[in-house]
Amino acid sequence: MMTHTPLPPAIAIHLAAALGALVLGPLAIWARRGATTRPRLHRAAGYAWVTLMLATAVSALFIRDFALPNVAGYTPIHLLVPLTLGGLVTAFGFLARGNITGHRKAMQALYWQACVGAGVFTLLPSRYLGRLVWGDWLGLLG
Repeated sequence: MMTHTPLPPAIAIHLAAALGALVLGPLAIWARRGATTRPRLHRAAGYAWVTLMLATAVSALFIRDFALPNVAGYTPIHLLVPLTLGGLVTAFGFLARGNITGHRKAMQALYWQACVGAGVFTLLPSRYLGRLVWGDWLGLLG
């Protein structure tokens, strides 16, 4: 029987928010695509996604890794925190100026870089969440 240690709160919050953003992002994008747009769905999903991204970025500040190259426990992946916050400010700046194309491109880039790209890096088997998912949860690591 395999025993699991509970996740530290910062990691649990970070993981839940990141997975929520990963799943919700395509809905927000889809709601504004094609001949039938769904502005209310887009806005609701978009604000929820932004909230999840903010939770992901802020919670990352409480997660440190002293095993990898770091500065005070902050590793290169932590550079995504200011990039995520800057990307959100940029995207809403475009929106405030009526630049819908800029808003769309900024939000899509943020989704691919901060959700998908960071997720791939985070789930490498050598990282904590990677070992947890691939090893403890799925039993794929030796």
